[in-house]
Amino acid sequence: MKLTAPKNSVWGVAVGLGVLGLISHFVNIPHVSPYAFWLLGAGFVILAVANLLKGV
Repeated sequence: MKLTAPKNSVWGVAVGLGVLGLISHFVNIPHVSPYAFWLLGAGFVILAVANLLKGV
């Protein structure tokens, strides 16, 4: 299995979700902080899938 680098837009979305999840864990952001773990997990999953699929 060959890994490919994700496109910049996918990488930006994944990192954005991860950073938002990390920040909302330490700072109370209404309607976002309860989902901090899931935001961080979603960012990781998006990044992992983008590495596995070609052209994403």
